[in-house]
Amino acid sequence: MKIPFGDLSRQYKVYKKGFDTIISGVFEKGNFILGENLLKFEENFARYLGVNHAIGVASGTEALFLALKAIDIKNGDEVITVANTAIPTISAIDFAGATPVFVDIEENSYLINPELIESRITSRTKAIIPVHLYGNPCNMDKIMQLAKNYNLNVIEDCAQAHGAEYKGKKVGTFGDFAAFSFYPSKNLGANGDAGMIVTNSKELAEKVRLLRNYGFEDRYKSVIRGFNSRLDEIQAALLDFKLTKLDYWNKRRLEIAKKYMEGLESLPLILPEIKPDTSPVFHLFVVRAKERGRLIGYLMKKEIAVLIHYPIPIHLQTAYEFLGYKKGDLPVTEKLSKEILSIPIFPELENKEIDYVTTSIKKFYS
Repeated sequence: MKIPFGDLSRQYKVYKKGFDTIISGVFEKGNFILGENLLKFEENFARYLGVNHAIGVASGTEALFLALKAIDIKNGDEVITVANTAIPTISAIDFAGATPVFVDIEENSYLINPELIESRITSRTKAIIPVHLYGNPCNMDKIMQLAKNYNLNVIEDCAQAHGAEYKGKKVGTFGDFAAFSFYPSKNLGANGDAGMIVTNSKELAEKVRLLRNYGFEDRYKSVIRGFNSRLDEIQAALLDFKLTKLDYWNKRRLEIAKKYMEGLESLPLILPEIKPDTSPVFHLFVVRAKERGRLIGYLMKKEIAVLIHYPIPIHLQTAYEFLGYKKGDLPVTEKLSKEILSIPIFPELENKEIDYVTTSIKKFYS
């Protein structure tokens, strides 16, 4: 049996009729940029989360970037985040002209350690970007309290956490801003690049709407220096349809995660932890294995696709050597990067495929 890490063609086969009707509907109307489909999706996504404003943009990376620009991040400012995230988190900070400042993570959750944030705050710190990695919510109570104490902005990176909850409230609703990616493989994925910025502030929302479209107040009348970052009508229409399936898909991800945890619980693996007061959405199912290299080789022979999210922490990446970090600066992050392994989890994964994955891993350890 061959198990893919993900297979978006399966989603298309299930919803082909709906997708085809949506796309043809957009083409028939002939409006592809900043039209009624985007407005509808923005309204529905804001309602789904329970926020006042949602602004569609071209990608999750640009969502972070525009949020940073909206709070007037400037060259020399510092933004606190983690090094075990995807490169785009840091690209956005860098693109905005700020300096990323890394904080180590909690070993059990893989998320930013709120107890270590305060020690990294300086007079140049302007914002914190907590990353809800793998679909697992950060400790937003402690982060928001720190931000309040030091008058810092909080921009939640929700690229992997569509629908996840912290204390009964959806992530993306705590900070000044939240950034969502709709990259095709996300829990809520477009059929191309797309992103969203959400906020409860009318003033910040209006500023982001200007920033995403050349600073245009009216056509050809630019009131601030803006950019081109717009979520197009085709993607908005498809995403609005997919939003109605998101809770169902997240429920299925949780079912798969439970099957994995039950099937793998007796093995010498460290399985994901579900923290109290959180409802994760398992964008990824990440285990820790001391013999990771051998396990990967074995699973490849069994034709089970696996990945590592992420093998090289950003503070040790060649591109970011200029930040001055060295090996040993983030010990927990570095330790886990050598042990973590992501196994297949997506809503269309079949039970027989889940059983094959768990059985194969059991045989490796037998």
